[in-house]
Amino acid sequence: MGTLHDFDEFVETAHSLGLDVILDFVMNHTSDKHPWFKDAIANERSLYRDYYLWAKGKDGKLPNNWGSFFGGSVWEKDPQADDVYYFHLFDKKMPDLDWRNPEVRRSMADIAKFWIDHGVDGFRLDAFIHIAKADFEQNMPSHGKKGPIVAEPFFANMPLVQTYLHEFVKTLREYKPDIFILGEAASADIDLAIDYTDPSREMCDTVVTFRYFEDDKSKLDPELPEFGQPLPLKIETFKDTMVTWQKRLQKISYPTLYWNNHDMPRVLTRFAAESEHKKAAAKMLATLMYLQRGVPCIYYGEEIGMESAVLPKISDFEDRQADEFFKEAKEAGATEEKCLSMLSRSHKMAARTVMQWNESEYYGFSATKPWKYGQTNDVNVANEKSDDTSILNFYKSVLKLKKKPLFVEGNFVLADTTDNLYVYKRTLGNSEAWVICNLADGVTKYRVHGNLSDKHIVLQNGSLSLNEENVLTLPPFGSLVFMTE
Repeated sequence: MGTLHDFDEFVETAHSLGLDVILDFVMNHTSDKHPWFKDAIANERSLYRDYYLWAKGKDGKLPNNWGSFFGGSVWEKDPQADDVYYFHLFDKKMPDLDWRNPEVRRSMADIAKFWIDHGVDGFRLDAFIHIAKADFEQNMPSHGKKGPIVAEPFFANMPLVQTYLHEFVKTLREYKPDIFILGEAASADIDLAIDYTDPSREMCDTVVTFRYFEDDKSKLDPELPEFGQPLPLKIETFKDTMVTWQKRLQKISYPTLYWNNHDMPRVLTRFAAESEHKKAAAKMLATLMYLQRGVPCIYYGEEIGMESAVLPKISDFEDRQADEFFKEAKEAGATEEKCLSMLSRSHKMAARTVMQWNESEYYGFSATKPWKYGQTNDVNVANEKSDDTSILNFYKSVLKLKKKPLFVEGNFVLADTTDNLYVYKRTLGNSEAWVICNLADGVTKYRVHGNLSDKHIVLQNGSLSLNEENVLTLPPFGSLVFMTE
């Protein structure tokens, strides 16, 4: 971002354009370069020692068998002490904070207040579901598996998370009553989402869950490791999940609506990597997701149809699990090119290349080679702005429609269809809309219920036809929105 002055200028400009600024706020951990941790690891008597989590080894072994989300153990040796380890749920360079310590809780609230003083309108609470852990004396059942095991029941969504979260948010709302809180609750199910977003509990306004998207594992290649294989979305499960979240949050809060983020591959790569109709697919996916009830969360570049990049080297993925996949897949007979292609379609790092602003060498993002750089599609903002049929301009139409009360507050009912279709109705008073989306890379037909003569098309993607029997023919990845007011 640059200097604090740059940030203040950014916030001021955003506010002048009617935009709110939501800042990513990391709850669970700091960098190992943070002054707190540097002091804590340099001196066992440091005031900051109790800001972090430590444990002694057992008979020369690690404190327990818990595994990190990034591979390996959650424990890293303290270089200054005998048989003492610090806890890192993610990378060893990201040591976890000890939220049991009231000084940690006070310090984190003070940091948030600092940013509120600089004009921030809200926070995305990164990894908040991990700020409470179980007793380190427990091991995760191994079921014969060797090595560290990701022990999510011991460090995700523990009861104390809600205690700490409530205290934190309550403090911020006393300071700024209208602060917006979006929580990243990756593994939260619908019951936890209700707990976290129930207004009476004073925690989050909305949460992001990763449970919307389940891979279709029937498509796995048994000759290759599971991690790293690009898999299609399991449509039936996706439909069931969306209905559950739409219905059960109806009177509680707004669900988040998103297709991708920095922790997953880009949606076009996942959904239409080999299709000739990617532009239509991008428009259909926007129609499907963002006209449901909820808060749209659009990942940068999605609105112009960016795909995951093909990264040229295995080191670009910066992931121990990717290294293991690369090694095992090559041993199983896969070429290096195939391994890199598969990882580029399935790994989060390939979705983190720079925003494509124009046609210049580094897409107008910088004058030097960016941190993550690989082979991408050639879409860019400059070209799409001037193209009335572009994905960017279609997104603008979707979001304009989204602002109508019907699409903000209306009831949601998903129609019973084949997996090739995603059809739902929104109703509010006398207003009604039907959203009809073809998930297939081929022509699909849908019999429309009721008389369409009193409805009008408010959004269309592709050439569609309706015969006298009310059968609608949709082109590959076509979509249509009918509405009455």
